[in-house]
Amino acid sequence: MKFGKTIKIFLIDGDPNGRMSCEISNWSGKAYKIPRIKIKDCTDRSDLTSTGVYLLFGKDDNGKDRVYIGEAESILKRLNQQLTQKEFWNEAVVFISKDENLNKAHIKYLENRLHDIAKLANRYILDNSIIPTQSSISESDRAEMEEYIENIKMLVNTLGHKVFDEKREFQPKQKQEPFAIKAARGADGQGEPTSDGFVVFKGSKAASTIVNSMTPSFVSLRQKLINEGVLINKGEFYEFSEDYIFSSPSTAAVMVMGRNANGLTEWKQKNGKTLKDFEIS
Repeated sequence: MKFGKTIKIFLIDGDPNGRMSCEISNWSGKAYKIPRIKIKDCTDRSDLTSTGVYLLFGKDDNGKDRVYIGEAESILKRLNQQLTQKEFWNEAVVFISKDENLNKAHIKYLENRLHDIAKLANRYILDNSIIPTQSSISESDRAEMEEYIENIKMLVNTLGHKVFDEKREFQPKQKQEPFAIKAARGADGQGEPTSDGFVVFKGSKAASTIVNSMTPSFVSLRQKLINEGVLINKGEFYEFSEDYIFSSPSTAAVMVMGRNANGLTEWKQKNGKTLKDFEIS
């Protein structure tokens, strides 16, 4: 069961595009969101000289979201080093402990786990060239760090990055019936609505060919998915190699069916209920 949370966000510079500090009620951790161009101004934050983990966010040359996950015994010193070592990032999100209770073993554990979670979510390109090694910590410390990770995930999302969020939002225990499309030319897809749009599940089948009347922008998107290896040619159909989030149910339906389509009426549950009916019921 999820409980409500109070998150306190302080605009350090009085600017929504500037530095922020974030805290959750009754949590010893603390987060900072720092634009790259403001790193040099952080000498006024003495707690940033402490031990912690950090994430560097930016985009690659193709506009895809990119992240680097790291740890340091002096966060500010490391961020200054990363100004010269990594060019892609434009924003850092940092996590430290207000009671200075994070040691080297803790942050190595956090770095490894956050790397694994981000890789599994498969939303951002990971800039880490080496997989962080997981430190050995006690069972009680591990339980404490796992709770810390849940708060990190919540704050990172609150600060605008879904790097740790699973693409599928309906968990199995909720018994949410997925939506499906079965159509011509091998189309056989499954998916569900999410807060980002509509996710088509890995293993779904897209039509082997497209119709001539398909909108040119959709033709380009389909080719892009093929070029990037999201759609794999299996002969009689194309297969989704991963869960893939589309901006709308209709775009998802078009990619599965290989023709223009209204996703609100094409995506249906086993009982025949359309996505349109599901949303208003």
